[in-house]
Amino acid sequence: MMVMRSEERTIDRDEDAAAAEVRIARKEALGVVLATSAYGISFGALAVASGFDVWQTCVLSLLMFTGGSQFAFVGVIGAGGLAAAPAAIASALLLGVRNAAYGMRMSPVIGRGALKRAAAAPFTIDESTAVALAQRTPRARTVGFWLTGVGIYVGWNFTTLLGALLGDVLGDPKAYGLDAAAAAAFLALLWPRLRRRQAIAVGIAAAAVATVLTPVLIPGLPVLVAAVVAIVVGWFNWLGPKDVPAGEATA
Repeated sequence: MMVMRSEERTIDRDEDAAAAEVRIARKEALGVVLATSAYGISFGALAVASGFDVWQTCVLSLLMFTGGSQFAFVGVIGAGGLAAAPAAIASALLLGVRNAAYGMRMSPVIGRGALKRAAAAPFTIDESTAVALAQRTPRARTVGFWLTGVGIYVGWNFTTLLGALLGDVLGDPKAYGLDAAAAAAFLALLWPRLRRRQAIAVGIAAAAVATVLTPVLIPGLPVLVAAVVAIVVGWFNWLGPKDVPAGEATA
């Protein structure tokens, strides 16, 4: 009888811990959704200011749905007109390449099944990947991914429409700090993970590479080059824990 009660208490503790992890995932997802959605106002206003109609701006968010690519596209078009369309498309595609890497990383979280993976594809973005990977249990990762991805899709499209309608009335979105909202959300997710030398070194090196290359390369390339830093460091396990022989591990 005592053994059964002990097992029941253990199960209850495990269930409570799992529920707590899911609550944390929901809280983090909500924070990222609010921050990123607010930034959509900036995109809507910028797109209209660059010459896009309200409906064209909304279609970009509905179909493209990747903030970096959208900003690059309207920025290049706004600076060079329709003649700059090939460069705008190239920049948007380069920035969107990273989502393919996210898809491979998120495959175990999403699970098997062609329909499930097809449904997850539009929501496999920076924010949903970051929130999911920040969690410690499979259930929390799944909740974090879907809640963040779907939440941002709804919020981003709503605020895009709002920003496009407000247009000149809103003024410069930077005056409201909206340009820093998404970056602040990412920093909040990244900060708890910076506990080892390797993670800190990768973060600093990637940021330095992107900063140096941004003025000299077209949009999208600095991000991809900076990602190579993480791949190289991870491949060679620089600054990471070394493998310990089995005999020494038990010594």
